[in-house]
Amino acid sequence: MDLPQGVFIHELPGSGALNQQILRDFLLHEHDENIRRSHLIDGRFENIYLGTEQVPAMQTVVQQARQAAREFLSLSYPLKAGFWFNAMYPGHATGVHTHDDDDECLSGVYYVTAPENSGDLILHTQEGLFTLIPKAGRFVFFPPEMQHEVSENQGQAFRLSVGMNFGPAAG
Repeated sequence: MDLPQGVFIHELPGSGALNQQILRDFLLHEHDENIRRSHLIDGRFENIYLGTEQVPAMQTVVQQARQAAREFLSLSYPLKAGFWFNAMYPGHATGVHTHDDDDECLSGVYYVTAPENSGDLILHTQEGLFTLIPKAGRFVFFPPEMQHEVSENQGQAFRLSVGMNFGPAAG
């Protein structure tokens, strides 16, 4: 598959058991009233902020993501990574947006679950729209200034993904 410039895909080895742990812990905390949430759109918080205290398996995902990002960007310095969960139930979609709010040098998404027809990632590139079908255990990395959206979940099950931003780690 020819990817647009600045976009790359990384498959997480052995993601099956890890994703089961992440899903279990996410569902355990999804409705906790003390969890920070943002971007209330159409009655749904698009961003749910659970940390590695609530979802310990995310430590492995974040570590793998930081390493893959450093390699892709050919960086010698360490990266920090921020992340949030996005649960898309049937009928949900995410509108066009970017992630270039701060010092990000790369953005990405990691798919924990990706049932059939649960919403595709649509990247707005200079050449036009580029659509990627989600796959559990896959990272998709892209420039933070790249506009992107997620099509409507037309499936029967919810999809769980993790949005990420990477920036220079404080020295």
